[in-house]
Amino acid sequence: MDSSQLLKGVLDLAVLAVLAERDSYGYDVVRRLREAGLEDVGDASVYGTLRRLFKAGALNSYVVASDEGPHRKYYGLNDVGRSLLRNSATTWTSFAATMNDLLKEVASA
Repeated sequence: MDSSQLLKGVLDLAVLAVLAERDSYGYDVVRRLREAGLEDVGDASVYGTLRRLFKAGALNSYVVASDEGPHRKYYGLNDVGRSLLRNSATTWTSFAATMNDLLKEVASA
């Protein structure tokens, strides 16, 4: 199965979950997702997701000066983002449980 298609469907949820831990700038979100096991996540996909979630009103953003290069734009969850995360997590948990039940027989064979 092509994991990139699965990732495309859950990238919003993954980004929201990472930002629920702490505010982050774009590349830090990418790094944290990869460290969590989503090695195939693309930089452009994450940056696009951050911009889209911000435009949808789910994220706040602010700029922090950096001594190591250009200023960094940080993103963090706001109330809309936290609500979206809760709702999406509930949907994902239900979906994953259904898939686990469907695949139970296959996995034990």
